[in-house]
Amino acid sequence: MTIEPDEPMATTGISVLVLALGNVLLGDDGLGPAAVSRLERDYRTPPGVRLEDGGTLGLSLLGLIADSRHVILVDAVRADAAPGTLVRLDGEEVPAAVRDRLSPHQVGVADLLEAARLMNRYPQTVTLLGLVPDSLELAIVRSKAVDDGLEALVAAVVGEVQRLGYGLERETAAAARDRPIHNLTRHFGM
Repeated sequence: MTIEPDEPMATTGISVLVLALGNVLLGDDGLGPAAVSRLERDYRTPPGVRLEDGGTLGLSLLGLIADSRHVILVDAVRADAAPGTLVRLDGEEVPAAVRDRLSPHQVGVADLLEAARLMNRYPQTVTLLGLVPDSLELAIVRSKAVDDGLEALVAAVVGEVQRLGYGLERETAAAARDRPIHNLTRHFGM
């Protein structure tokens, strides 16, 4: 759905929201948080772009969605493809994909998008980038297929942000070492 110029827009100035979804305790379902943590660790985020780990929070993320012009969801995506395959969905494909429940948090994502639409605060664009999972069993490690695909997923997110007109530049090793570590899971790319 495209928002017309006379409709209400974001009030917090989030031009691009990159929102990780998934449960890090369910194996490959944690690929969204892993990808966004790598972005936080390895790239400088420009003004107007916000990286968030939404975990399994569902409707509590409504404010972020409603206050964003462009939303890039990063998550495990069910598709008729081999595990680890990169998937990109846009526009109306996204709500349809998250209604077909892959894991418990996705019911909340479908509701979240519908609530933003009902509030007349649906983003101009919504894109879902993810990988096809191999295992959603209770585990804190991801499958080899998904781990092997994480770099391609991170590159796809970087490309999407750049397509929207914002540069994500790789952080130099020295600059990355100078930043304080606030979250060990983000530091280790979990």
